[in-house]
Amino acid sequence: MVIVLMGVAGAGKTTIGHLLAAQLHWVFADADDYHSPANIAKMRAGIPLTDEEREPWLETLRMLITGWIVSGQNAVLACSALKHSYRERLRVATETQFVYLKVSPEILRERLRARHGHYMTEKMLASQLATLEEPQHAIVVDGDGTPDEIVSEILASLKLAKVSS
Repeated sequence: MVIVLMGVAGAGKTTIGHLLAAQLHWVFADADDYHSPANIAKMRAGIPLTDEEREPWLETLRMLITGWIVSGQNAVLACSALKHSYRERLRVATETQFVYLKVSPEILRERLRARHGHYMTEKMLASQLATLEEPQHAIVVDGDGTPDEIVSEILASLKLAKVSS
């Protein structure tokens, strides 16, 4: 199975993804690590990417997910996947499960204000919220809670159990 943790900037995708993958003893990857330097520079400047600029990134992520599924490797991918069309590109098989971290705008702003050293800052939040097409085919999790609460909700929703160390 590949779990794609999706949501806007500040939803907690990376934090939750690391924790979830660690508890399951699965591979973790952050889609942010696959953006081109030009796209990162653009977002750092507060300029949203176009669909055309996202295309090579989405194709790379699609290949990553396909590789995990073909090799039988379970993984967690933190990825905004804001639009339905993006999610359809990433849904390469029935083993791809989307989990939407739904967070209130107030909490998102707080988290982004507290974030340091990441290119996706509070100034990009409005464009992310405007772009977001809430998923129809995903598990929706309240992302306002603590990381442990959120991971527990995801595990329960997917009927998965964390692996003992």
